[in-house]
Amino acid sequence: MPPPGLRAQLAATRVAVQGFVRAHIELAKAELEDVKNEVGRAAGLAGLAVAVAILASLLLAIGGILFTGEWIFGSIGWGVLLGVELLLAVAVTAILVALRVPGLGRDVAASFVLGLVVALVLGFSLPNLLFTSIGDALALGVDPAVRPLVVGVVLVAIVGALVGLVIGIRAGGGAGGILGGLLGGAVAGALFGAFLAITFGLRVGSALGFATFFLAWPVLMGLRTQRQGIDMEALKARFYPAITIDTTKESIEWAKARVSRDPKS
Repeated sequence: MPPPGLRAQLAATRVAVQGFVRAHIELAKAELEDVKNEVGRAAGLAGLAVAVAILASLLLAIGGILFTGEWIFGSIGWGVLLGVELLLAVAVTAILVALRVPGLGRDVAASFVLGLVVALVLGFSLPNLLFTSIGDALALGVDPAVRPLVVGVVLVAIVGALVGLVIGIRAGGGAGGILGGLLGGAVAGALFGAFLAITFGLRVGSALGFATFFLAWPVLMGLRTQRQGIDMEALKARFYPAITIDTTKESIEWAKARVSRDPKS
């Protein structure tokens, strides 16, 4: 059999090269597919790890708040209430700080003092002791067990009625408005007096103090913002590069003036 000619050898070489290249391409595809699968597997596991870490942080935060409420104040409900109030207060504070509202620290301090007063007054049941003393001094013919409640309801209802009467008169709503203010103040005072007559104890009194603190915190800040307003011009200036724009305009005007003075060729 005669040896293959040059053309046949070139064709065979071309086929061999094509097969060689095709083999390497197939190998690269297989390796890239393996790499792709490995990247996908690693990304999926990393995503799972991140999701679990986020879930763990949320569980720690929420569970910690609930545990603190149960541990310190004796009820998970206090943890829910105080946690929600605290988070809302922090959110409001962050917004107002971003808006550069001045004097927010004084509102936090005033809210803390108010909460401390509420905690001490209710924790040591001072209103109950006051109502008990008044009932004993008046020698009311009422069961001593409910005497503080009766005195608190009647006494605070009278005060509430007077306050409602003054509000009705100042509102200028006529006889109907005055009567509504009188009755509304009496009812609100009676309910508040019944609340004050409760013997809370230090745990619940402290919880009510914290609740007052966290509630008054954003409320006082909101009242301050409403009273002072927000300086929109100063806020706009913080997000507007006025110096850069003014400097650029001056540079453009300077360049135009130099070009206009140059002699024309």
